[in-house]
Amino acid sequence: MAAAALPAFLFQCVRRLEVGAGCAARLAEAAQPWRPQGAAARALLVTDAFLQRSGLTAPAIASLEAAGWQVEVFDAVTPDPAEAVVLAAAERARGVDLVVGFGGGSSLDTAKVAAVLGRPGQAPTLAQLYGVESLSVQRLPLIQVPTTAGTGSEVTRIAIVTTGAHTKAGIVNRALLADHVLLDAALTLGLPPAVTAATGIDAMVHAIEAYTSALRKNPLSDLLAREALRLLGGHLARVVAQGDDLAAREQMLIGAMLAGMAFENAPVAAVHALAYPLGGVYHLPHGLSNALVLPEVLRFNRPAAEPLYAELAEVLQLGGGSAAARCDALLAWAAGLSPRCGLPARLRDCGIAREALPELARQAMGQQRLLQNNPRPVGEADALAIYEAAW
Repeated sequence: MAAAALPAFLFQCVRRLEVGAGCAARLAEAAQPWRPQGAAARALLVTDAFLQRSGLTAPAIASLEAAGWQVEVFDAVTPDPAEAVVLAAAERARGVDLVVGFGGGSSLDTAKVAAVLGRPGQAPTLAQLYGVESLSVQRLPLIQVPTTAGTGSEVTRIAIVTTGAHTKAGIVNRALLADHVLLDAALTLGLPPAVTAATGIDAMVHAIEAYTSALRKNPLSDLLAREALRLLGGHLARVVAQGDDLAAREQMLIGAMLAGMAFENAPVAAVHALAYPLGGVYHLPHGLSNALVLPEVLRFNRPAAEPLYAELAEVLQLGGGSAAARCDALLAWAAGLSPRCGLPARLRDCGIAREALPELARQAMGQQRLLQNNPRPVGEADALAIYEAAW
């Protein structure tokens, strides 16, 4: 039988990627292409206060300084950074030659936007950047150094900004793709088990949703998503139980990066759309928010995605049999994921009242950028039913 013609697709990724324990301490080597000749070289490192106080940033900063860079540190990044935080980082980026994002997804996202807004001769407002390729912009040179195996932000053109008390907005722009990424698993060794679990589940959700994405799923994103899920599913329990296992940490970091590349090209869908209100209203960690709604979204999507879920069950080595049996295995695996990792499994376990669910469903409908990628259409009544099943 002749193969069916593939629809045309576009694949985007970062320009350069380096993997190796300790590579963050050689940051100056990565930065060399952007070091101005015959003039002072200035770099802005964007991070959070905890990482700066902990000393985790010190080897990277020392590497730059030893190579003659003047390093300024912006360490005011907070989880789910607000517009004021992003704008403050952008102000500090004016006049520098290089921006370095160092930390979790919030720091990496803040660094991306700061590198755009801080570029000389460019004057878009933050509000003008919201949306998908809303403007054609350029940015300062950008290096990303993740310290968690979760968001995949280091390899995506996406940044999420908190715009109000309970609202977030996304920036999707090709200018946000980094010039160079350093994956140093040694930076993740100090993560507590709960953070390790939540960020790891976040990365697995990226892989699962990319594999079933309705609009831009393609052979390359499928390849990345499958390998990401294999690595993440095979090593999450080990890094939660034994956080000093450097080899397993590295596999998780690579898996999260591959999942990021996958969903950069085949975007995430209803799990993330329903997770965002949980983070916005209740300030739950993003990975935990995803974990809470994942089992019920998979159950809802089953009529449209059962063959793909069956394939992912094979990737996770959950057993054989018919497609229905393998899909059953994936749903059971997803339902047990949070309890196995020591995370709360129900919305009510996180202090969310049942009376709040209709408002969460209403807010989820504001995430049409994500919902359009879901394999099955999701209306407000569907979102409410999913929240109620997860409650």
